[in-house]
Amino acid sequence: MKKVFNLIMSGVLFSVILFASATELKAQSAPLTPQYIVVAWNDLGMHCANLDFSTMCILPPFNNQKAQVIMKGSSTSLPVVMNGSSGVYVTYEIPGNTQSATKTNFWSYSQLLFGVTLAPNMGLAGFGMSGTMVPDVSNYYQVEGIPITAYPDATPTIPDPYQLTLIKAYSSTNQLLASTQSVIPVSHEINCVSSGCHASELAILNKHEKVTGFNVNNRPIFCATCHSDNALGMPGHAGVPPFSQVIHEKHGEFIRTGTSDDCYKSHPGPNTQCWRDVMHSSAGGITKCQDCHGSVSNVGHSIDSGRNPWLQEPSCGATSCHGPNYAEEPGKLFRNSKGHGGLFCSTCHGSPHAILPTGNDRDNVQNIALQGFSGTLSDCSVCHGYMPTGPGPHGILNVAVQNTTIVNAQTKCYNATGTLMVAGGGTTMAVQNGGSATFIAGKKISFFDGTSASQGGYLHGYITTSGQYCTTPAAPQMESDNGSGIVQVNSASSSFRVYPNPTTGKFMVALSDEKTTGKILIEIFGMQGEKLISRELSGTSTHEFELLNRPAGIYYIRLISGNQTETMKIIKQ
Repeated sequence: MKKVFNLIMSGVLFSVILFASATELKAQSAPLTPQYIVVAWNDLGMHCANLDFSTMCILPPFNNQKAQVIMKGSSTSLPVVMNGSSGVYVTYEIPGNTQSATKTNFWSYSQLLFGVTLAPNMGLAGFGMSGTMVPDVSNYYQVEGIPITAYPDATPTIPDPYQLTLIKAYSSTNQLLASTQSVIPVSHEINCVSSGCHASELAILNKHEKVTGFNVNNRPIFCATCHSDNALGMPGHAGVPPFSQVIHEKHGEFIRTGTSDDCYKSHPGPNTQCWRDVMHSSAGGITKCQDCHGSVSNVGHSIDSGRNPWLQEPSCGATSCHGPNYAEEPGKLFRNSKGHGGLFCSTCHGSPHAILPTGNDRDNVQNIALQGFSGTLSDCSVCHGYMPTGPGPHGILNVAVQNTTIVNAQTKCYNATGTLMVAGGGTTMAVQNGGSATFIAGKKISFFDGTSASQGGYLHGYITTSGQYCTTPAAPQMESDNGSGIVQVNSASSSFRVYPNPTTGKFMVALSDEKTTGKILIEIFGMQGEKLISRELSGTSTHEFELLNRPAGIYYIRLISGNQTETMKIIKQ
């Protein structure tokens, strides 16, 4: 049976022949009829909303979804991001959550709070729990103000903050072109009272008793009526500080542990855990909200100093963050920026606070369905219909290794920050007896038809998790065992020998007294380029090392003596 072997975030050592179907490659590069994908996302990663509106309202039920529909390309045509003029239309629904009117009293108070009487399950922007998204004049579709609550129909008392939408793209003749699922996040975990900070919502309002013109009896009270809120497009009253400013400055006086728990006092929350993206769990990276936003009080004081809340937020392109190669469009936030081919940043990376892959499995559903693995949408063939080579977005590089033969005693390493494509399309990539080929990719490796490794040849492919690529020193030419158990380097000027080679675990490094002087350092690297051993040698000219607890495969021994550096390959059986 012929297959394409893909490596995705894994490491595998091969010494077998790998096959893939040539017809599969043709089907990828030249589809007979247009194929489409649709990608959808929420603009924020989380939407908060009150559940009870009888006393006060901070945020109404108001959730958003955006989507881009892409006609896949081929080796002879580029992908096309569709718009409304194409005749393509997009629908949305939330399976398992069809109504909200029985789960919140919002509709009983919409007239008092917002001056509008709404039909049950109709949101403030005129959209319900399902319907048709609005095409933008450029190249995307959106729906704003979906009045969803965190309570599915089947469990109206048990919150589920990460429900899935069902987004469908149709042709002008009502033919289903593509569908997807994306998270529509919503939480009512606004913890003013539940956190134990305030006795009740009425107690919060009573703290305004000295404010001129404020009447606590005029309930329910919409906070943004007085305090401007850019998120809601509310201008507030002149002379009254913005809602974000007063909340953060006041609470920053006593909420200052310096952890994300500070923010979860109001933002959802200890149960919802709305910040869940890849940076949240990155080793040595961003570990708390303050790493991007600063302290609670700093968020408020920065507004007092001129920052426009909601419209001026931390930038991915800041030199203290990812740098200019990953910057947003000038004057735009991540959530509004586009890049490669007119795609939104979120099309590939996900929502703010939910940058992929996240710790919530549902966030990863969409990209797993599209490309077979979680994380950034990085498999270029998803949109292009085949795997193009050359630099892609942010300089990510895809590389094809074709019509290549690795002969006896030859060692080669190939890398790509994106995808490595090996053989395929009638080409070959062969590793002969005694040859060694290593493939390192940032995202994916595909071994297609024409890839082979003869007995005694080593073909090693893995996905780097450390950002290290072909940094392992190249191995020198080597001869076979001369009968003494020593494999010699094919150089008369070699300064050390390694034996036995191959080894079952223990081996000796023998130094040449004439060639090595002064401080001598031995470094041993593993199959993924990681440094396993570093030892400074002294005394005798023969030293024992071992790889007893290491897997079988190829390792590299590097000797550094003064300005001289040599490297040898050793094989553990």
